Amino acid sequence: MSPTEDDQLEATRRELLALAARHPDDALVNYRAACVHDRLGLEAEAVPFYERCLSAPGLPDDDRRGALLGLGSTYRVLGRHARAVETLRRGVSAYPDDGALRTFLAMALYNTGAHHEAMSILLNLLATTSHDPSVQQYRRAITLYAGDLDASV
Repeated sequence: MSPTEDDQLEATRRELLALAARHPDDALVNYRAACVHDRLGLEAEAVPFYERCLSAPGLPDDDRRGALLGLGSTYRVLGRHARAVETLRRGVSAYPDDGALRTFLAMALYNTGAHHEAMSILLNLLATTSHDPSVQQYRRAITLYAGDLDASV
């Protein structure tokens, strides 16, 4: 980030902190405050805002998805891997077609030692979303391996 962008983000952060103090139950204000803290690298400070926005009513669906991904990713960055997996599983359950949520869940699973499940998620994602002709050629085999990595298909 350039110094100007940092300054703008810091000014926005201060404004959102004031808004959140006046409207502590406003889901959208809390979500925006979480996002700006994350952008500034203030992950620990972002967590309470994410948690409040997800527990409050009125958060638009796209923002709810972003909050689940943001909170899960933030927990992972902070080394709170079990909480990251729990949060990202909630996100994948609510938004099963969201490839970003599935990718971040796989990373968090990797951090907890659940390597098989992480690899399975990523292989399924690759098989279903890749436009690479060579991946598409082996899509069936990739999908089968994703179901049982130890099998010899």
